[in-house]
Formats: sequence, C-alpha cells, structure tokens
Amino acid sequence: MPIKIPSDLPAYDVLTREGVMVMDEDQAARQDIRALRIGLLNLMPKKIQTEIQFSRLIGATPLQIELSLIRMSDHQTRNTAAEHMEEFYRPFEEVEASGEKFDGFIITGAPIEHLEFQDVTYWQELTRVFDWTQSHVHSTFGVCWGGMAMINYLNGVPKHLLEAKLFGVYPLKNLDRASPYLRGFSDACTIPVSRWTEIRQGDVDAVPGLRTLLADAVTGPCLVEDAAHRALYIFNHFEYDSDTLKQEYDRDVAEGAAIDVPVNYYPRNDPTQPPTNRWRSHAHLLYGNWINQIYQTTPYDMDEIGG
Repeated sequence: MPIKIPSDLPAYDVLTREGVMVMDEDQAARQDIRALRIGLLNLMPKKIQTEIQFSRLIGATPLQIELSLIRMSDHQTRNTAAEHMEEFYRPFEEVEASGEKFDGFIITGAPIEHLEFQDVTYWQELTRVFDWTQSHVHSTFGVCWGGMAMINYLNGVPKHLLEAKLFGVYPLKNLDRASPYLRGFSDACTIPVSRWTEIRQGDVDAVPGLRTLLADAVTGPCLVEDAAHRALYIFNHFEYDSDTLKQEYDRDVAEGAAIDVPVNYYPRNDPTQPPTNRWRSHAHLLYGNWINQIYQTTPYDMDEIGG
C-alpha cells in the first residue's frame, strides 16, 4: 500500500519519480481499510527536504499511511515559503485541541543543539507535545535533537557538548538482533552523523527500562528503545539523502567556517567525488520495522490509543 499525501505536496512528485507508491485523498477513500495515521512534527529549517526524506521511508511499506504535517504553533521558519506552511502544516495547538490520535509520531531534529533545552523558544510547547504523546500516540520516534530532547524530558538523560563536530558516516554495532525494530539488520551498518552534542551510554544505562539497540564506541548510543513511554530515540540520521552531508559541508566551506571533510563519506576522502550512500537499505529496514511494529500492536479503534 502507498503513503497518502496531498497531490500538490512537493514530496508527491519526488516520490512518484522514485517509484514510491503514493495516493491522493480520492484514491485512499476507495480502499476499505484503516490507514495508519503518522504525524511528522517538523522542526528542521528545510521543511520540504525533511518531508521528502521521511515520506520516502515510511511510504515504502506494504501498509497505507496517512501523513500529517505539524509545526510548532508560534515558531516561524525563514527557510520555507509561508504559502507552503499555510497549505500543508497545522500548528500543534490545533492538533492538541482537536483530540485526534496517531498511530505513530515523528519528532525531527533541529539545528539548535548549542542551546540548553530550557532556552529554546518553543521548549514549553514541545514539552506539551512530549506529554501529549503519552495519551494520544501509540509509538513516538524522536530523531537527533528531537530524540535528545525527548529522552531528557521523559527520563532525565542529559546531552553533552562535544569539543568538535561529529560529522561523517560512522559504523554501528547491532546490540539486539532479536529486537523487532532491527529485524533484517546486519551485525554492523553505517549511518550519517552531524551533531555537536552527544548522549552518553552511562547516562542511558542509569535509567531502568532504556535499551540501546544500535551504538558505536566513537559516536555512542544511536538507537534507544524506551518501552515505558512507547518511544524510540535515534541520535543520528538514517533519513539523510546521499548528498545531505555534502550540502552541509559545501555551505560551511562557502561561508568560510572551520569544517573538516566528513569522515568516511567521500571516496578516498576527496570532496570532488560524489559521495556513496551506504545506509539507504538499513534506513528502509528501520522505518519499515517501526511501521510494521505499529501495525501489529496499535488498537484498531483509535480511541483506545494511549489508554
């Protein structure tokens, strides 16, 4: 089954060209099944790029997905046209007031990791989101800064500032081959990393019930399961396109910023060469497994979600 998104959303044409099955409202209405409702709280400045990245992954499963795009209520973005935001996004306060529920909910990263959580302008509303997920979402997926923020708020796990930016494609070790979220995973895989902060394994281990599924000695825990809060936290970026790190690197070089060539990314460490994507298959596996696990466990009656 395909992902259901508006036919005039930019992701519709991009995913169609890539061979991902998509459908509009009229097509979806003709199928006598309940679609899985997935919300995407998009905190990234490049909204359209992020929409496409996550739509690509959650739309590649055999299930029908209904995607809802959500934004912080009072936070304005300068990188995406106001018309796009007005047409396709709803503020969280509107979603909250509606009482609607979601089978799955993704909270993206945000380029604000140098700030203390409490100094983020929308922190109070974001903590309402975290609380709301416990009664209105069956499974929540916090990504990078979004994952760090959620694991901090719900479990007290701190983030730590790094001396240098972790930037490149790093190896990961599969720590739980029996996890349904890692079904089909190799013993080792790679993932793009781009951050100035880290979550430390010792802090995760200090919280009963948190389980690290993917990790690396250099980059630390990557994927953490929080069964008590029906949540997953991932601190790196399986969703990245092949050239996302290149875009960041080229931007910093053009601005004269001090930036190292991303590790293990370009062939022979040569930025003039096109990067090779070595994480795409595991990205689809992880998000496909997440969607499948939601399908297997979510109530058919959405009123029972969060109960």
